[in-house]
Amino acid sequence: MRAVTLEKLDLRPTDHFVDVGSCTGSVSIEAAQRVSRVTAVERKKKRLDVTRKNLAANDYGADVTLREAEAPEGLPEDADAMFVGGSRNFEAVLDHAVETDVDRIVMNVSRVEPTGAAIEAFRERDLLDEVVQMQVSHGYELAGATSFRSNNPVYIIVGRRDAGGLD
Repeated sequence: MRAVTLEKLDLRPTDHFVDVGSCTGSVSIEAAQRVSRVTAVERKKKRLDVTRKNLAANDYGADVTLREAEAPEGLPEDADAMFVGGSRNFEAVLDHAVETDVDRIVMNVSRVEPTGAAIEAFRERDLLDEVVQMQVSHGYELAGATSFRSNNPVYIIVGRRDAGGLD
């Protein structure tokens, strides 16, 4: 999921990347290995501490700023690319992205109802470029053969400032 998410963000070496709801910091770490600046915003101190710890355990070249805040508070005004990892306050985050000319924004959602609302919110702001549904299944033995147990799907909603809508 993370690899596809980062590919959809089309990160560039000069980008300022913002991770909204950094949680463990996994997306921030991957981005920090590809861009010049990262801002990780997380509303829960314990999660921000985990982000900080995981960043310290990895190598990267970016200038990284951690902010304890509930988005959209704490979001910078000069981001090029933004990842939204959850559905809390996403409309206000999208409004901030539009107001500050964020070029690329990706949101991952795992529940159906918030996914529909997020797609509509991207569409209303003329951001909607693509929606990708990903699902992973793991093999297990069943009656001497291999069967698969699937995980819940994740919807990757891709937005761009110059989006032309879904094809």
